[in-house]
Amino acid sequence: MAAGIQIPGNDETIDLQQQVARLQALLEASRQVHSTIREEEVLEQVLRIVVRELEMAGAAFPGTGLAYGDELPLSGVNADDGAPPRPSLTTYPLNDRDGKPMTELVVAAPDGRDLTIYEADFIEGLALQAAVALENARNHKRNVAFARVQQDLDAARLIQRSLLPQKLPSIAGYTLGFRSVTCYEVGGDYLDIVAQPDGSLLIAVADVAGKGLASAMMASSFRSAFRAMAAGGLPLDELAIRMNQHHWAEGEEARRRYVTAIFLKLHPEKGDIEVVNAGHNPGFLVEPGAAAHQFDAAGPPLGMMPGMLYTIERHGFAPGTRLLFYTDGLTEVFRGDEEFGPERLLDEFSRCGALKADGILDALWGAIDQFSDGGPQGDDMTALTLCRATSETEIAS
Repeated sequence: MAAGIQIPGNDETIDLQQQVARLQALLEASRQVHSTIREEEVLEQVLRIVVRELEMAGAAFPGTGLAYGDELPLSGVNADDGAPPRPSLTTYPLNDRDGKPMTELVVAAPDGRDLTIYEADFIEGLALQAAVALENARNHKRNVAFARVQQDLDAARLIQRSLLPQKLPSIAGYTLGFRSVTCYEVGGDYLDIVAQPDGSLLIAVADVAGKGLASAMMASSFRSAFRAMAAGGLPLDELAIRMNQHHWAEGEEARRRYVTAIFLKLHPEKGDIEVVNAGHNPGFLVEPGAAAHQFDAAGPPLGMMPGMLYTIERHGFAPGTRLLFYTDGLTEVFRGDEEFGPERLLDEFSRCGALKADGILDALWGAIDQFSDGGPQGDDMTALTLCRATSETEIAS
């Protein structure tokens, strides 16, 4: 025999074999625990392994309703009551990666004895693996739920986009354009264009209080009511009065999500417009040789107070005139503490005299993006612009 080489004795060999067997058993137990991504199945696997493989009297996860074993002296054991376990019971916490408790495993040894060192080590290792598997199962469940919600939101976004005007009306001597970009998948901005029985064109730009799914649902409800009333050819002030009363009557939650709106009726042949502003941002009108005009609010937002009256403001729309309606997402853009603001928006709009409707929208969005230095969008952004050409040659160019 070479010097320095020692051959383990029988006791040492047996001990090594036992350690290998224990490790193999723990690896097999870990494989079983990690074989599922369902939380309840993970816990049930752990209980079966503890009772069947280690021949414990019983095991349980208190507070979950999951227990295993015929002789389970776990009455009175609760994961939340802080009471110390009985001498025959041993508790193993299952914590997540941040050390926060998820649940705990309570094991009852047979015949009321204490666990052996081997049994305790095995269960401790199993509990560590179970904690990893349990956290993975919970994360998977959250991911599946998130994916389902995201799928629903994507579908809702497509539906909401389909409710915007799909084709702009062709009006001789005029160009019309709009743009609507939500902050999240869906939003509370609303825009519509409806031809009227008398040949005029009814336009609405509205903003439901808040953002996201709840506001989008309210915007859809607003659209249904607006479309129904618009079909009747109501005078613009009567339309606003009825929309206000309808929104108020829909209940407390609807009142919390009141709607600011600005309505316009264009008479193309006459070359004039009617405007009603219900608590909305001022509309801008720029005409050749005159100072910019603002259509300020003629009453509170819709649904905020019952029985409100609104007045119509009439204005000419001569050749070369252009109009801008928008939601506050365009003005409430910040660069640090500085707001883009309505004054800057009007200034940018006033510079767009040589542009048609779509070009104006491109210019405004470009100015806002430059101001924010590419920062994230903080609110839904919707704008509509209407322009009257100075000549047939201009409108065709």
